[in-house]
Amino acid sequence: MEHRLASVRALMRSSGYDALIVPRADEYLGEYIPAHNERLQWISGFNGSAGMVIVLADSAAIFTDGRYTVQVRQEVPADSYQYHHLIDEPHLPWLKTQLPSGSRVSYDPRLHSLVWQREALRVLGSGGLELVADIDNLIDRSWHDRPAPNIDRALLLAERYTGESSTDKRRRIGEAVAQQGAEVALIFAPDSVSWLLNIRGTDIPCLPIVQSFAMLGVDGTMVLFVDPGRVPEGFSDHVGEGVEVLPEISAQEIFKRFRGQTVLADPSACNAWTQLLLTECGATLLSREDPVLLPKACKNSVEIQGTRSAHIRDAVAEVKFLVWLDGEIEKNSLHDEAVLADKLLEFRQLAPEFKDSSFDTISATGANAAMCHYNHRNGVPGQMEMGSVYLVDSGAQYLDGTTDITRTIAIGDPGDEVRRMYTLVLKGHIALAQARFPHGTTGTQLDVLARQFLWRAGFDYDHGTGHGVGSFLSVHEAPQRISKASSAVALRPGMIISNEPGYYREGGFGIRCENLVVVRDVNEEQTETALLEFETITLVPFDNRLLVSELLSAPELEWLNAYHVRVRETLEPLLDGGDLRWLLAATQTV
Repeated sequence: MEHRLASVRALMRSSGYDALIVPRADEYLGEYIPAHNERLQWISGFNGSAGMVIVLADSAAIFTDGRYTVQVRQEVPADSYQYHHLIDEPHLPWLKTQLPSGSRVSYDPRLHSLVWQREALRVLGSGGLELVADIDNLIDRSWHDRPAPNIDRALLLAERYTGESSTDKRRRIGEAVAQQGAEVALIFAPDSVSWLLNIRGTDIPCLPIVQSFAMLGVDGTMVLFVDPGRVPEGFSDHVGEGVEVLPEISAQEIFKRFRGQTVLADPSACNAWTQLLLTECGATLLSREDPVLLPKACKNSVEIQGTRSAHIRDAVAEVKFLVWLDGEIEKNSLHDEAVLADKLLEFRQLAPEFKDSSFDTISATGANAAMCHYNHRNGVPGQMEMGSVYLVDSGAQYLDGTTDITRTIAIGDPGDEVRRMYTLVLKGHIALAQARFPHGTTGTQLDVLARQFLWRAGFDYDHGTGHGVGSFLSVHEAPQRISKASSAVALRPGMIISNEPGYYREGGFGIRCENLVVVRDVNEEQTETALLEFETITLVPFDNRLLVSELLSAPELEWLNAYHVRVRETLEPLLDGGDLRWLLAATQTV
């Protein structure tokens, strides 16, 4: 790693820079980025999904959040980097203390949001530091064996999966843009563009989007900026009239069309480069949230039925894997994490609708499960051990839906303390699953339901309780979430979200119980207040061998038993032989 830092520092010196800021981001600011854009990983070795590196003339620092406290120390050399908490020690104030007034700080405006750029100007400027935009990225110039981008033709997703044509979507969103006082909108997130056009891609593993951005007019017409190699035959007929396709490199010239126009753009989600360029071309920016976010999040009936079907299909694969796993444990055939992840993938791949995993499987044995975003590919995969638990967080992308499920499995007898903690986590899961709440309720207001039993016992977990999930799109979909972090977004019918409380003891074990749920209206005429509730759509048994049933209340036992009855009745017709016998045993009344 040191030779890479040396190469970058040499370019910094020749360019007159005193610091370089390297985010874990690419030009589209998405959570998942392709291998050729993993700049932060190249310079530091860190493989997590959130982080920031600052390179100085004689030192360097990496900033990560609580999910990666353990992982970052395993992957990033301490002799080259200082470790800092991204939330508790924000990188910009820290940087201001490291440099004298007059120092020059380089950043690539394509890799940061406009909100970040404005804040950086304010914070660093208050210390007399100069923030310098440079799209001649110093990492790219040093990365001589950088992999080539993956450019494949997009998939045209049929309306039987989407429930609405691209033309109707674009007109609907265009009208919403007009109502907000703009004449055009910058649709920057590739998943928003892919949803609008009913296309999917293979640009990034696990995330079926097409790397692109677009300008959407209020009449539904669109200028799509995309590599021509990603446009398939039949694209024009599929999306309908009014979509102009241009290479991304032409944006600098095309943006001149919008001189004098008001352009709606999300300053927190669109990169600074596009918005600064639009301003330079004479457009007026209207700061508003991506107008696609909420319509995309609120699934229509076709999408919801599709994701139900995907989850039943996924449950069959998951059960077959758990049957196989229990059989291997009985034979004392204790595999490593890689073998386990690959076996689960094999079962999923049997479905003709399967397209990819929805994220890298978290296959974690023993103490590795204490790292809630652990990846066995980052080192030597751990080996299963008797008297422990195995945590497997995985999901799939099917043509009709996206899945995400975590199960914690007993490997022999893990002991009373593990069972107690598992039961506390499951109690929180059940409390959230049973929630009823009025319209206008946010995920922040519900988060305590999942944490209450852990809090009462003096414990907590350092991640959100629930994230939004797309429809054959991102497994982490904004804006819906359930978290201690403040959110002004109310949960609405049709939103799909995870229910995943957990507990992690460093050096010991990790526990998580995750299902996906869809928000729906409570169908009760007698309620004085209109209420919402969750429909659980993941259908896989929890491991009752880890339960301390005495810690569950009668209503909690009733929920768990009813859930297992539903799992059994749904999957029984789809299984036979040993798989069916396992299912019947796993769903017995507690």
